[in-house]
Amino acid sequence: MQLLKVLARVLEYPNEELQQSRDALVAVVLEDDRLPVRNKERLLNCLDRLCDDDLLDLQETYVGLFDKGRAMSLLLFEHVHGESRDRGQAMVDLMEEYRRNGLEIDARELPDYLPLFLEYLSTRPWEDIRSWLEDIHHILGLLGERLYQRQSFYHVVMDALLVLSGRKADRQELAQLVASEERDDTPEALDKVWEAEMVKFVDDQGRSCNTGGVVGQRRRELEQTQTIHLSEQLMTDATPRPAGRA
Repeated sequence: MQLLKVLARVLEYPNEELQQSRDALVAVVLEDDRLPVRNKERLLNCLDRLCDDDLLDLQETYVGLFDKGRAMSLLLFEHVHGESRDRGQAMVDLMEEYRRNGLEIDARELPDYLPLFLEYLSTRPWEDIRSWLEDIHHILGLLGERLYQRQSFYHVVMDALLVLSGRKADRQELAQLVASEERDDTPEALDKVWEAEMVKFVDDQGRSCNTGGVVGQRRRELEQTQTIHLSEQLMTDATPRPAGRA
């Protein structure tokens, strides 16, 4: 399903390649036959923003949204298991799912990274796509509402995925839930995380640690699990190429 490749690309860190691929991305959205017109229009507006706005501003906004705090993390299992050991097993199971369907491992990436997961789903039959999206619909709904309340155009991506899942979210309930949450991306919240990491800087045996904060967390996760990515050939095929509009 080519639309999932577009949604995956939109959720990745914005770069020049994305902006240069505008026509190809737009063409895929227009040709899709599953997403309602209303959601298509919103997604096209999102693409306009990503392709027209200043790239440095887009990158700064992206980092501010997705790289500060856990609430907006694009790592799916972070919303389900947190730092528990169950998350490691869930990632192993997901990696096995990828391998069973012929995806080669050739780069360091966590399997529950949402853009990667969408790339994988784009290769599967519609029944599998619908089933997997239904399984994570609660995460998609929560991320979408958080993005909406932060006035981010990225919320239209989560809305589109939720529509494809076939599940309807209780918008009023989600709005109340998110409004009651304590933000974890504020300077005060980030300071608390930093202070907690500093306490762990030296382990029980007195050995100093060379990683901390979010970067350290991600590195430890990578060390604890095998790493995966789509094969180079698949990624090449999946990347939309510039083309003139029909």
